[in-house]
Amino acid sequence: MDARTDGPGTATPVAGSGAGARVGKSGAVTFVGGSRRGRPFRGVPLPLLLPALVGLAFLLVPLVALVVRAPWSSLPEQLTSPEVWQALQLSLVCATAATAVSLVVGVPLAWLLARAEFPGRGFVRALVTLPLVLPPVVGGVALLLALGRNGLVGKWLDSWFGITLPFTTAGVVVAEAFVAMPFLVISVEGTLRAADPRYEEAAATLGASRFTAFRRVTLPLIAPGIAAGAVLAWARALGEFGATITFAGNFPGRTQTMPLAVYLALQNDPEAAISLSLVLLAVSIAVLAGLRDRWMTTSS
Repeated sequence: MDARTDGPGTATPVAGSGAGARVGKSGAVTFVGGSRRGRPFRGVPLPLLLPALVGLAFLLVPLVALVVRAPWSSLPEQLTSPEVWQALQLSLVCATAATAVSLVVGVPLAWLLARAEFPGRGFVRALVTLPLVLPPVVGGVALLLALGRNGLVGKWLDSWFGITLPFTTAGVVVAEAFVAMPFLVISVEGTLRAADPRYEEAAATLGASRFTAFRRVTLPLIAPGIAAGAVLAWARALGEFGATITFAGNFPGRTQTMPLAVYLALQNDPEAAISLSLVLLAVSIAVLAGLRDRWMTTSS
């Protein structure tokens, strides 16, 4: 035992042991502290370790299978085909546009939820996060009922301005922004709550208006949170399927994004579906790598 007993109920760690031990009156020894480096999984209960390893395998094996079964020899040809390039280009453009829309309206919404006091703020926050748990197809149906030609708002857009959103490229952007913006709002609101509001108060005492304080003081403070939220929103928009196919359809060159192209190719050309899936997987890994520093900073 790496401990020297000084008396009943006490113990002194021996140099180099890195741990102390407490000896009870009954003689039972309880170790306190100590480093576990270099001893992976030591002390982990077997009933917890086995399900954890099964869960890890459950998440990783499908991704490994995607990489192993990929048609690497024909991958360049698959990715340079006109259909795949059209879907890739449309996905990148629409995801970027949806992220821009989310930034324009999502950052002020996050500020409102974090800084302003108004009745029903908790309920509004719940509504903002609802698209996170709402099935995407249901979101697409809701968009049709709201922005379709006979929708609550869509009929006025059509009659007054001649704007029709469903089954258009703009409809893809709207559908992607609907499901992606909550990621941005949550990230920015959390950053705003962590930021010290006294900087804004100090700017106000120096004569700055509320908007000037937001623009000159708050925005630089929360820029990392905005960047992280924008990356998450962009990745979510890039992978959106259900709301897009319901609200915008699946028309090649106009509304067929990469997830829709994967679904269509899986029925006719499985190798093309795997190639497109690899591109989406690579984008997801890049997003995780880009956000790693922020997560590590937050966790530490």
